Amino acid sequence: MGYEDFLRFIFPDGMFDYFELCDFKEESDKVEFYFEEKNIVPVEYSTEKLESKGFYEQVRMHDYPMRGRTCLLYIKKRRWFNHNTGKYVSRNWKLVAEGTQISVEFASFLKALDRLSCNKY
Repeated sequence: MGYEDFLRFIFPDGMFDYFELCDFKEESDKVEFYFEEKNIVPVEYSTEKLESKGFYEQVRMHDYPMRGRTCLLYIKKRRWFNHNTGKYVSRNWKLVAEGTQISVEFASFLKALDRLSCNKY
């Protein structure tokens, strides 16, 4: 079993289809994982001319404790500029959860991520 296989075992099914682990920090009372959304154009915009323009502000989520330590996930959602409409767009996580074959656990994760993101913007 390789490093990536092990991470896929720890995190929700489908997590690494959309996100890349960018950093990891370990402290005596907590572990922190930093993820960035991959630059994969959302299916609903596949016919549009999109250009990646970085990320929205990082969102922090609590996950299941690991080895008695608090586990925090820091997630950056990508944004794209739609040259056809002149507006910024991002992946619609509700569509991902409803329109694809992903695990219930990952769908719950996406719904929580979407709630956190909507509260900030």
